[in-house]
Amino acid sequence: LTRLIGRARAEKVPVIYANDNFGEWRSHHGEIVETALAGKNAGLVEPVLPDDDSLFVVKARHSIFYETPLSYLLSQLDVAHVVLAGQVTEQCVLYSALDAHIRQLRVTVPRDAVAHIHSDLADAALRMMERNMGAAVRDADSVAF
Repeated sequence: LTRLIGRARAEKVPVIYANDNFGEWRSHHGEIVETALAGKNAGLVEPVLPDDDSLFVVKARHSIFYETPLSYLLSQLDVAHVVLAGQVTEQCVLYSALDAHIRQLRVTVPRDAVAHIHSDLADAALRMMERNMGAAVRDADSVAF
C-alpha cells in the first residue's frame, strides 16, 4: 500500500482517502488521522498518512460513494478509473467497487493492498469484483494509473 500511494503521488495521480467517521459527525480528517495515530497500531498508519496534496472524504457506511461527495469530486477531477485499496476487502472495498462500477468507472483492486477480516470472504469478494464488475484484480506493483 505504501509503494502504491508513493507511485500515485509521483505520477501526480490524485490520492483520495475515504474514512469512516465512527459516528462522530463532528469529525474532520485531521481529527480522524490524530485518532488513528493515537491507537495501538499507529505504526501501520504512519507510512500511509495523507500528505498536503491528498484529498479526504468522510463516509458513514461501507461504500465510499454512499452519501458522500465522491462522485462529484471524481467528475470535477475528470477521473474515469479508480484504484481501491485499504480495508475491508469483503465489505468496504467490495461495496465501493460495485458503486464505482454502476457509475461506469473502471476499477482496479490491488490484491496485496487490501486487508480483510475473513480470508475466505475476501477471496470470494475479489472474484466477484473481477467477474461481475470487470474489475482488474492484480498485484499493487503492476497497477497502471
